[in-house]
Amino acid sequence: MSAIVANMQAVQRRIADAAASVLRDPAEITLLAVSKNFPAEAVAEAARAGQTAFGENYVQEAVEKMANVRMLAPELLLEWHFIGPVQSNKTRTIAENFDWVHAVDRVKIAQRLSDQRPSAKGKLNICLQINISGEASKSGVMPNEAVALAQEIARMPHLCLRGLMAIPEAQSDPVRQRAPFQRMRELFEAIRTKGMHLDTLSMGMSGDLEAAIAEGATLVRIGTAIFGKRNYEK
Repeated sequence: MSAIVANMQAVQRRIADAAASVLRDPAEITLLAVSKNFPAEAVAEAARAGQTAFGENYVQEAVEKMANVRMLAPELLLEWHFIGPVQSNKTRTIAENFDWVHAVDRVKIAQRLSDQRPSAKGKLNICLQINISGEASKSGVMPNEAVALAQEIARMPHLCLRGLMAIPEAQSDPVRQRAPFQRMRELFEAIRTKGMHLDTLSMGMSGDLEAAIAEGATLVRIGTAIFGKRNYEK
């Protein structure tokens, strides 16, 4: 068994254990393998072991990787999630190549994604990025502005608003980890009460997935715990 496959199985056990501890069904939780800075061969290896959803942060790297994965394993049907900051000059490429975008925090970006989404590909799934810890260094809409932005995006014809995403301030203490995830869950529910049919809470990474699942995460974004440490960061 390869290291990637063994790591995936270990992460899946962590997800199952975390779900069981709060009486949740692990089938409710999607594992998104964050493959940024790792080669197409690593993606294909994980995909052949059953992983179908992959997250990427860098547009050019991702598009090249998608093509290489198709060459390596044309039989695999994969779902690609863009999870990095969305720049205006990259929206067309993102709209044309990805199935999901997790980091939308402005009307302008959402409108460009909607306008540039090819009709033949169906609606582009969208998560709003929430700056839940109020960090100046982080992207994301502030929680008190999220409802208005969600209502704007829900009206865009080529987008499907699916939920919320956050990258809280890093904490090592499990109790402190849960606090921002709890606020995310409360915001998620508040937006749902406005009549929007959200189904996705994208939160939790390698170091805090248990806390995120305890507070209702439906998708966890895991990179290091599957693929190992990256050799470089862009």
